[in-house]
Amino acid sequence: MLSERELKDTPLPKEGQLVGIAKKLLGADRVLVVCSDGKERVCRIKGSIRRKVWIRVGDAVLVELWGFQDDTRGDVIGKYTKAQKQWLIENGYLPEDIANIA
Repeated sequence: MLSERELKDTPLPKEGQLVGIAKKLLGADRVLVVCSDGKERVCRIKGSIRRKVWIRVGDAVLVELWGFQDDTRGDVIGKYTKAQKQWLIENGYLPEDIANIA
């Protein structure tokens, strides 16, 4: 069960952002992410996240889309815990079939 503190710290996607699952690590601070809309995107791990958080295959991440590259690229701007991932699935932010992709 998600504690109140974790729930308050769960960043929800805003406009231009999606929740996704890391499918494959590509190297050079890039990761292939399957987003909640069903599309696969090559995402760059932002520097502020790269130095603090390790991203592994199967992790739920928050992706900010690039507006200028025909909807195929984005930036990873956050990572969710396992409890937060479960909460996102239960509340419809992350489809069940995508969440079990890894």
